[in-house]
Amino acid sequence: MTIARRTLLALTMATGLTAPSLVLAQSDSIKIGLLATFEGAFTVLGEDAERGAMTALEEFGGTVAGKQIEIVKGSSDASPDSAVRAARKLVEQDGVKILVGPLSGDEGIAVKDYAKTHPDVTFLNGSSAAQDTTLREPADNFFRFSTDGAQWMAGLGDYVYNEKGYRTVATVAEDYSFPYTQVFGFMAEFCKAGGTVPSKSWVPIGNKDYSSVIAAIPDDVDAIYVALGGADAVNFLSQYSDAGGQAPLIGGSITVDQTVLTAKGRMRDVLIGTPAAGPTADTNDAEAWKTFTAEYKKQDGAFPSPSLFAHAYYINMKAAILALEEVGGDLSDDGAKFRAALAGLEFDTPTGKVSLDDNRNAVADMYLTEVTEADDGTLVNKMIQVTPQVNQTLGIKADEFMALGAVSRENPSCP
Repeated sequence: MTIARRTLLALTMATGLTAPSLVLAQSDSIKIGLLATFEGAFTVLGEDAERGAMTALEEFGGTVAGKQIEIVKGSSDASPDSAVRAARKLVEQDGVKILVGPLSGDEGIAVKDYAKTHPDVTFLNGSSAAQDTTLREPADNFFRFSTDGAQWMAGLGDYVYNEKGYRTVATVAEDYSFPYTQVFGFMAEFCKAGGTVPSKSWVPIGNKDYSSVIAAIPDDVDAIYVALGGADAVNFLSQYSDAGGQAPLIGGSITVDQTVLTAKGRMRDVLIGTPAAGPTADTNDAEAWKTFTAEYKKQDGAFPSPSLFAHAYYINMKAAILALEEVGGDLSDDGAKFRAALAGLEFDTPTGKVSLDDNRNAVADMYLTEVTEADDGTLVNKMIQVTPQVNQTLGIKADEFMALGAVSRENPSCP
């Protein structure tokens, strides 16, 4: 049986999709819960997150320390309640002792709080990137090897102020913790450089009509910073193009992700030339990135380049497997040795070295990019520069950073 087939069988067994005669418990196996958005506006994101996780699993042949890894899927719709329901089923009914996920910002905070009620279970983030998942009131058993959304913005505010010459920027973002974190990370640099943000528009996930949002954007801004993902990004960009929008865009990480760049329509013209920043760059020529991309593209339905969601789930799943290797797959002490191994883990990823801080949040390289058209006609994020080893306080002393306050609709502000 091939690795891909063996992994698929483990997955279908765990989710109950095979015939009853095939649903057999494996006595010498390790269950890992995989929680992602397989419903709602972020479904396409969740599907690529799964591709990333499975790429990591297949890198190890679907086994660790001589034990088969069984993947048990949990589905959410990006809402905190759905994420906790899925996590509760994985932990309390399916019996997983390791859970990788969730995908979205508010989900991460909710699952972090749920993790505190099950200290014998180890939670590794998926791609959820709200700042306070780890920065404030962290859970001892929740680990994030994929950094947060403010870290992803490293270099972007300075670049658009100094290189693009933008002085006033309006923001359009979804109304929850992750976009708050992205806007915070962008404004931390942009406002310090001298820029102003006179207008912020917050929209709910799943919004379909952006006409009033577009109409409310001031005419005299130099650019619009957009932090929308999945179907929300596609709808806004399409409607902005149809409305004849002329202001250049600045991309939040999820707005220029492959889950959006591969969508069809006139919005392509709006996106080309958009500067952005995040944990990945499609044109990264490092051998580790090219190898990862080649392996990822073996997954059914893969994009031309891995999305940031595939990347994040790959890294967190790989961290879980590396730590399991270190402890010989032994979770008999309620995972204490496994969590100690995770806390001290440092390894090379497709995008550079990753390690954890005292809050179990990653320190890693970030990429400044610009959307361009590749030779084959696809849109990609062209790498401009790398900001090495960005920590969660963005290089600011911890006490000074905490004094800035929690991210929100109003914080930060530089009108």
